[in-house]
Amino acid sequence: MKYRMNRDRSVLAVAALAAVSLLPAQTGLPKGVRQGASVEGINEYLLDNGLRVLLFPDESKPKVTVNVTYMVGSRHEGYGETGMAHLLEHLLFKGTHNNPGLMKQLTERGAQFNGSTSFDRTNYFETLNATDDNLKWAIEMEADRMVNSKVAKSDLDTEMTVVRNEFEAGENSPFAVLMKRVMAAAFDWHNYGNTPIGARSDIEKVPIENLQAFYRRYYQPDNAMVVVAGKFDPAKALALIAASFGAIPRPERKLPATHTDEPTQDGERTVTVKRVGDAQYVMCLYHIPAGTHPDYAPLEVLGRVLADSPTGRLYKALVDNKKAASIMGGEFQNAEPGVSLFGAQVGKGQSLEEARRTLLATIESVIKEPPTAEEVERGKTKLLKQIELNMTDSQQIGIELSEWASMADWRMLFIHRDRLKQVKPEDVLRVAKAYFKEDNRTTGVFIPTEKPDRAEIPPTPDVTALARDYKGGAAVQAGEAFDPAPKNVESRTIRKTLSNGMKLVMLPKKTRGATVLAEVTLRYGDEKSLFGRETESELAWAMLMRGTTKHSRQQLRDEFDRLKTRVGVGGGVPLGSANLETVRANLAPALRLVAEVLREPAFAESEFESLKQSSLTQIEARRRDPQSVAMTELRRHLNPYPPGDVRAVRTPDEEVEEIRKTALAGARKFHQDFFGGSPSAVMTVVGDFDPAEISRLAEELFGGWKTPAKVERIKQPYRKIEAANKSFEIPDKPNALFAAGMNLELDDEHPDYPALVLANHMFGANPASRLWTRMREKEGWTYGVRSSIRAGTKENGGGFLTYAILAPENMPKLEAGFQEELKKAIDSGFGEEEFRKAKTSWLERQQVARAQDETLLGVLSGNAYWDRTMAWQEDLEKKVAALTLDQVNAAFRKYVTPASISIFKAGSFAKAAATAAKQ
Repeated sequence: MKYRMNRDRSVLAVAALAAVSLLPAQTGLPKGVRQGASVEGINEYLLDNGLRVLLFPDESKPKVTVNVTYMVGSRHEGYGETGMAHLLEHLLFKGTHNNPGLMKQLTERGAQFNGSTSFDRTNYFETLNATDDNLKWAIEMEADRMVNSKVAKSDLDTEMTVVRNEFEAGENSPFAVLMKRVMAAAFDWHNYGNTPIGARSDIEKVPIENLQAFYRRYYQPDNAMVVVAGKFDPAKALALIAASFGAIPRPERKLPATHTDEPTQDGERTVTVKRVGDAQYVMCLYHIPAGTHPDYAPLEVLGRVLADSPTGRLYKALVDNKKAASIMGGEFQNAEPGVSLFGAQVGKGQSLEEARRTLLATIESVIKEPPTAEEVERGKTKLLKQIELNMTDSQQIGIELSEWASMADWRMLFIHRDRLKQVKPEDVLRVAKAYFKEDNRTTGVFIPTEKPDRAEIPPTPDVTALARDYKGGAAVQAGEAFDPAPKNVESRTIRKTLSNGMKLVMLPKKTRGATVLAEVTLRYGDEKSLFGRETESELAWAMLMRGTTKHSRQQLRDEFDRLKTRVGVGGGVPLGSANLETVRANLAPALRLVAEVLREPAFAESEFESLKQSSLTQIEARRRDPQSVAMTELRRHLNPYPPGDVRAVRTPDEEVEEIRKTALAGARKFHQDFFGGSPSAVMTVVGDFDPAEISRLAEELFGGWKTPAKVERIKQPYRKIEAANKSFEIPDKPNALFAAGMNLELDDEHPDYPALVLANHMFGANPASRLWTRMREKEGWTYGVRSSIRAGTKENGGGFLTYAILAPENMPKLEAGFQEELKKAIDSGFGEEEFRKAKTSWLERQQVARAQDETLLGVLSGNAYWDRTMAWQEDLEKKVAALTLDQVNAAFRKYVTPASISIFKAGSFAKAAATAAKQ
């Protein structure tokens, strides 16, 4: 379960469906339920015990999300109890007496689930196949979890170490550590100065009685909101909620109100963090009003003016001028006054002090050089584009409503959207003058002054009055009820071949908001022609979105924003792809622009130098990251190909050397030599579109485009590798990585493949697996542990991999535990009940995955390349359904042999050993 620190509305903002006014009281509602507000397809109901309910039906996808939000987060914690809300979130997955082991139950139902804790709220959500049984189970389970969770000392003893492991993982990140220190320095008294993960000592020492009291106080119906979104019958859902949640009495206690007001900052504050590492960072923040205040909308636009890439003022001042490798910026939109935060990653050879001066000067020069109308409009367009595109995902809306409800009222989602539309340049200048002041800033030094220029933060608005008569906007087009079964997907799929042999795969279907996804995947070259050209290929792909012969980098960004299109372009050897998400009306112009990006890149020298610097800085940041080191070294061990071979795994030193010696001409020549269509290339489209129109357009854009080079699949057959056990010492890293793997002689057509897939599902592939149950749930050694099985396609090169993130001092215990679980699975096998539940869980997960258009896009594209249809997926699921326990146990024993498994570990083991020796 993740805790949320920052909610960037440019990424997370969403909206909903049809606008209607407040509905009159309806007849036929369950007893104890009354109608509340209704805005753009979201209907609110209020229960007598104080519970708020939002219903958001969406017939277009066969899934349903149940999200329960409690209006309690780290803001409500007391002294010595930091991190308690997040720790309690973990404990509630341990279950109740009626519903023990909730992670296992959710996994067995094929659910996608999680929980998260923020400053102002905690939420729990699960997305399942849309059946009456699943909906009934989820609602009844959440009602049971609300008041009957065990919150036991025995569970705290193991889960505390899991949460501490999550805390340590954050301590590995220089950026996260610096942000935590800057936040702490910025707030004198308010709990927003404490990140939700909490202090290590509080995590370790909080009494179980405090957690139990916290649970009983805040986990009650009058402090909660239930959202049901997706494909369901609203009447049935409301009846289930009334029967289960409605039976919980309204508590007699009165919720305590938080009353700490952060005093006005009276001078710049500074903080310095010194730790082992490579990349440098500089950061600053300014206090701003609550997320519900009218000033927040122009502040968010101002954030885009400053921190967008590549047109933002910070990018131009720092990255373009080679004073930093990258920049970042955003706002904390909270229930009470929060902050705007900006920063930059600075490379080894760059001056941190010069970057700091430039960062601060650029931000505060906005007052003397006001934002232009073009800058403001660009920022608004970007933010509103994200909102409109996110309108189409009921699952995301169902979860996102947690954020807005925690700011006092869920209707703030729409009010904020409307405010963004009204922002003018003078509004942006006004908030810059009001809040972006030196005396309201927290950075790196303290400077006394005789005349402080303080920023007065206005009080939090009365949202009840603000939202009382809010009506909302227009409706979003609803989608069809789509069956993601392989047979139905196949019956709806259209396949064509373009003049150059390129494959075109189309799955037209009605979607919410008329959204559509498309992807163009290019495969090129062969083992010989691609030798030694991996870096050229990566840089060539990375340059595509940095400008074409017709559009500059910024013009491309602006045009995609105007077209309400998300686009991603990237690749290497031997393939790359361009994908987009847009709406039906804009698909054709968006595809034309993507074709221009792929076929007519500008390869500007200035952009190339900026790209190289950014790439080098990213590599430097990975050098001392335990996860990167352990996984890189394990992959190199299992794939011992010579330098230059496209299958070889490069070291950071090799990557740096290749980037430094690669010239712009090399990247440009790679594009000339290899880019183009072929029978190995695939264009895939899924969503709301006209197949005939897109067929013609695909032929026009790509049919005459041919790769100049021979295209031949690069094979990676099975190679037997001797087992090794290596440890890499990385100082000053509180978190370590355990990685274990071996090559398998296996392809995905082999009769043993389905059995091995199911065996791995039980061993370590999900939160009900043996590895997870032992290492996280029982022992609390790790925050995350997983295993995976990979099989080759049309060749026998497969693999088995396990990884775990943990504290360095737990490495000996975890390694021994892994060996014990492996031996147990091989010697004793899996059990009949375990096997039965795993089979159901795995099959359910396939359906849930195919309910996502992104998944369908990838499946159809892969099938086209391998000359397969959805019958292959259907056949695999039939084979899994027909498996016997003996077949599964035999396959695991046959392929996963402990003597062949290599183990690679990275972390600060010397420090952990020294600490243990002192104890």
